[in-house]
Amino acid sequence: MPSYALLLEYDGGPFVGWQRQVDGLSIQQVLEEAAAHLNGGEVPIVTAAGRTDAGVHAEGQVAQVTLAVDMPPERVREALNFHAKPHPVVVLGAAVMPDDWSARFSATGRAYRFRILNRRARPALDLGRVWHVQRRLDAVAMHDAAQGLLGKHDFSAYRAASCQAKSPLRTLDRLDVARLGDEVVITAAARSFLHHQVRNLVGTLAEVGAGKRPTSWPRSVLDGRERSRAGQTAPPEGLTLTSVRYAEPIDWR
Repeated sequence: MPSYALLLEYDGGPFVGWQRQVDGLSIQQVLEEAAAHLNGGEVPIVTAAGRTDAGVHAEGQVAQVTLAVDMPPERVREALNFHAKPHPVVVLGAAVMPDDWSARFSATGRAYRFRILNRRARPALDLGRVWHVQRRLDAVAMHDAAQGLLGKHDFSAYRAASCQAKSPLRTLDRLDVARLGDEVVITAAARSFLHHQVRNLVGTLAEVGAGKRPTSWPRSVLDGRERSRAGQTAPPEGLTLTSVRYAEPIDWR
């Protein structure tokens, strides 16, 4: 039975998150029910490179599904998009993958973008896509503070209490902060992240940007390894999974 990689884009707003839940609609459920139409009515399991939370978006999520019928990837893409309507979940590309490939475990890197709308007026066009912060943020100070968090560390101070990862050790490859007009954009990259790690980092850096904490504070929080010392968990709507990296490029169709 062929295994397919799926390149996904979705709006996380209407969903309870990637993973199936007892109550509420998940992105996984939408894709699995769409894929059942290509699998003789049997609902297959669709697994993702990363399980995004409720309200978190994706423009480069990668998932995989194994189907009972061998079809060209272009047909898989078009059929899934047809059956996923009207939900805001789109398959941008599909590819046939070897049996030993895993969307999650074969990934060598993941990247996220967090958008803060930093102006007095509330969002209209970007409602549900940004964290609205009215107080002026110093993006330069936030970036300087972020650079002290790069590298391999125990990120216990920035993980959710519900995080199921066996180890809090992670290697943060990139954490950039830049102002683009009325937006402050944070870009984060690592092989993998802890639950809520990016949102907790953003909430902590926002304290620095607002002038409430010095640029040295996020690093002292990191070294203290206590979640209670860090800033708030930034809201999910500002976060987007932008890409998943693999050792070998995928031939998307």
